[in-house]
Amino acid sequence: MVKTQQIHKSCQLNVIIFLPSPFFANVRWSIKDSVDCASLIWKHGSHCTIMPTDLSGNWELESNEFIENYLKALDIDFPVRKVASHLSPNKIIIQDGDNFVIKTHSTFKTYEFSFTVGVETDEFTKGLDNRMLKTVVTWEGEKLVARQKGEKANRGWKHWILGDKLYLELTCEDALCYKVYRRKS
Repeated sequence: MVKTQQIHKSCQLNVIIFLPSPFFANVRWSIKDSVDCASLIWKHGSHCTIMPTDLSGNWELESNEFIENYLKALDIDFPVRKVASHLSPNKIIIQDGDNFVIKTHSTFKTYEFSFTVGVETDEFTKGLDNRMLKTVVTWEGEKLVARQKGEKANRGWKHWILGDKLYLELTCEDALCYKVYRRKS
């Protein structure tokens, strides 16, 4: 049985009720909004788990702000910073539950990072700043957040979707970089 309820002018709530046995009922809500992409909540009895946004897809860079300062905070040398600031990398995100593969491709470099949400991972930033990091990625609401421990303080990133755009905020020490990607057709 499917029941649809309008809860905001640009948002509708679809409630799907599954009755696998007369004693249990599973209820799933799928919220799709032009501002807040799909969240999924699964409820069984009194237990409720929020399933995160699906970030999967092919994404191409639309804007890149403050990349020079971010690269400088990573101690990237001047010539490489200049080349990197003119690149338009594509990003491929493969998400299977809590398991992720994030691939970043450009004409200058390719970087791939595989991780499981909530599990500390050894990360070698080969081709970036060539550092060994201990990285933990978690969900904070609708944002996928990485905290990277290594030589640099306050290092990490956040990914989230708003509308049809993928946002990336990179931090290192006091430097911030903001990137916006659009879904590739």
